[in-house]
Amino acid sequence: MPRLETPRLVLRPPEYSDAAAIAKYLADYDVAKNLADVPHPFSEADARAFVTRAHERRALGEGFCFAILDAESEWFLGCCRLSLTHGRYTISYWLGKGYWNRGYMSEAAKRLLGFAFHDLKAEEVWASWFADNPASGRVLQKLGFRAVETYMRESLARGSAVPCNRATLNRAEFGRRRPRLDKPALPAELLRA
Repeated sequence: MPRLETPRLVLRPPEYSDAAAIAKYLADYDVAKNLADVPHPFSEADARAFVTRAHERRALGEGFCFAILDAESEWFLGCCRLSLTHGRYTISYWLGKGYWNRGYMSEAAKRLLGFAFHDLKAEEVWASWFADNPASGRVLQKLGFRAVETYMRESLARGSAVPCNRATLNRAEFGRRRPRLDKPALPAELLRA
């Protein structure tokens, strides 16, 4: 599987040497509660199983999981992945809490989407985020995803179903420049004045 790079990050397959960091970050309830398939508590044995599943799914062509590393230090920050189920690609991601709000996830997800659309020739990628995690929704919005529905989804860490949003992005829309959402676009007649 390729090694993907951005100006600040390296994305590579997770390794067993990442297990301690994976366990540390996913043992944090604030991280785990935002993921559907991560139990809480989360142990180092769970982290090793996570790496094993990532390797198995990649070998079957069903998943492309990448560890997200700082490009300079190669410090482990989190993971992002593309899953292929019933012919549909889905992106998911997480970062250790200490790396939130630094733009890392937008950068990593954009590179992963480039891999999906350009290398894997995906026509469309889907994503979901829990309604009480607006930061994840903002990442997807910046990347051009469009919300399509809200539904109830199980969260292993929470032990219950939680309102969740689903969104989609197609190849034609990927990378298109969008107006900032916090500033309304000027009407055309004002631009000509």
